[in-house]
Amino acid sequence: MLDCRGPRLPRVLHWGRPLPHASDADLSALALASLPATVPNSLDTPASVAVVPEPATGWFGLPGVLGHRDGRHWSPLFETEHVGVHDRGAGEGGEVAVLASDAGCGLSLELRLDLTAVGVLRMRAVLRNTASGWYTLDGLVMALPVPAEATELLDFTGRWSRERDPQRRAFSAGAHVRDGRRGRTGSDASFVLVAGEKGFGFRSGQVWGVHVGWSGNHRTYAERLPTGDSVVGGGELLQSGEVRLAPGASYETPWVYAAHGDGLDEMAARFHRLVRTGRGGRRPVIVNTWEAVYFDHDLGRLTALVDAAAEVGAERFVLDDGWFRGRRDDRAGLGDWFVDEARWPEGLHPLVERVRARGMDFGLWVEPEMVNPDSDLARAHPDWIMATECRQPPSSRHQQVLDLRRREAYEYILERLDALVREYRIAFLKWDHNRDLVDAGVHEQTRAVYRLMDELRARHPGLEIESCSSGGARVDLGILERTDRVWASDCIDGIERQAIQRWTALLLPPELIGSHVGSARAHTTGRTQSLALRAGTALFGHFGIEWDLTAASGEERAELRRWVQLYKRMRGWLHRGLVVRADHPDPALWLHGIVSADREQALFSVVAMATGARTQPGRVRIPGLDPHRRYHVRPLAPGDSPGTTAVTPNPWLAEGVVVTGRMLAEVGLSAPPLHPEQLLLLHVTKA
Repeated sequence: MLDCRGPRLPRVLHWGRPLPHASDADLSALALASLPATVPNSLDTPASVAVVPEPATGWFGLPGVLGHRDGRHWSPLFETEHVGVHDRGAGEGGEVAVLASDAGCGLSLELRLDLTAVGVLRMRAVLRNTASGWYTLDGLVMALPVPAEATELLDFTGRWSRERDPQRRAFSAGAHVRDGRRGRTGSDASFVLVAGEKGFGFRSGQVWGVHVGWSGNHRTYAERLPTGDSVVGGGELLQSGEVRLAPGASYETPWVYAAHGDGLDEMAARFHRLVRTGRGGRRPVIVNTWEAVYFDHDLGRLTALVDAAAEVGAERFVLDDGWFRGRRDDRAGLGDWFVDEARWPEGLHPLVERVRARGMDFGLWVEPEMVNPDSDLARAHPDWIMATECRQPPSSRHQQVLDLRRREAYEYILERLDALVREYRIAFLKWDHNRDLVDAGVHEQTRAVYRLMDELRARHPGLEIESCSSGGARVDLGILERTDRVWASDCIDGIERQAIQRWTALLLPPELIGSHVGSARAHTTGRTQSLALRAGTALFGHFGIEWDLTAASGEERAELRRWVQLYKRMRGWLHRGLVVRADHPDPALWLHGIVSADREQALFSVVAMATGARTQPGRVRIPGLDPHRRYHVRPLAPGDSPGTTAVTPNPWLAEGVVVTGRMLAEVGLSAPPLHPEQLLLLHVTKA
């Protein structure tokens, strides 16, 4: 609920549970009731924070606008000139557009607040320089108030192969500021910043979450003043002097997304419905070649892998790094986007033809934003490497950043990608981005990458793109406006992936999270795990395979084929369903699942992440089902025989059990005492 009365910028009266029957009189009363008292040693008129916080109103927190005009006009106070309201109708949300200005500072501000039909709020601002001189903008963030009941914060950090690692803390006085300065979203990005009631979990406690939909430098923050006023917000993080507005020029912020929920699951469900809007289509089973062959590209070996992929039921074959000129390792070749004639004298055509003959479409790995100094491109155009005026940044992974702000570099990359997609009728690009940007012009580079993807998609409407960035270092709703899925992590160790996917799903629905079955011994951790754990983890994402299937035994391939068949049988409803996660007192035992949209069936996974604290794990509650329906719950093959310490199994496991949805949610079922790193699949069907 917004208060747009008076000359000041809108302020939020309420952000939380719906108030569906509130009348105009109720809203007016709420506005009056929300005004604070005047207290000693404070402003005569208490400050109220707007969606773009203004110090000139007496707000002592982070300013919404940071900037100046040659040391002046650093504290604008906007006066609203027009408020436009577009009500889409009951249950469809609505939009408020506000135009405000500060004539003295020579600035105008346009605000767009879009409450989507799924209950997610999108906010964006446009700042325009209306004066005759230049204006330097150092930052523009948007913020939303949260109530005093929000006493805890959850956000994320991480590193390569351990992305989206949760961290919780008290929401106390001061600012909790998470700045991403890596030139991409980052493995350590705050991802979603959540303020919530004490002890909130997946199924309990009110939560208020924000996400900045931007793939470059960004800021997400939570702030509580001694007055008790508290906000969460964010925006793009601008470098000094990166945005200077000429007379009449403007700057537009990325979208800032916000959602409320009773528990993290309800908040996540709102984000999922938003991201799913306008998306559809089947999610094919992928075989990717990286962990199968690495840089060792040999037509005979790859052809055998194609045949093995078809045998287990794959529908898409993706050729990873190593196919282009001079590429034998990661030290050379980036930028030379031509098929290596020495390795591929007939181009990729023999491989692509074999892929299509076996009933699969073809995908290709690229890293268009990067260049190796050891490449024909860098030797011919050293000025295309992104650098400051006096030096190049330090190399990382033997590569530098290709300056796509330069028209010539941008057009070269667009032409090469376009030519490859056309020649080989490529269905899918694994678009990688393997280094942070150092000493870089991030703002314009990010916009150039967006334009590049948009133009390529416009030329090839059926092309799908995966956002891969050293694994999961570019996962945000800005990149997902022009891509079809993300690679959540380079780590496909089953246990690590359980955690990574658990928290990535706070924002993204499972079908947008690439999840692959690797070899028994994990490439990144060295752990050896059962196929049931590896495949059962991938089942709850966009299922794929990253394994040298030619080295797998016939028994392993047969079991993998059963998992592929299960995915194909269930993906139609899994990829439209509701993600559900239970709060269990033993942190070693996780239960999560997906409930079909009609709530007639569900698939749940019980995972022993480690050894349990007790001999008997006790009951696991299975939430999210219709409380009035009766359901049949039973183990599902091939995930029905995990390792266990039980001498005799739980009696209900043999034939399953029929109970109501309410009993499953409130009482639960006795869980088997699983060995660590074991997974049990449960299929729930309407009885």
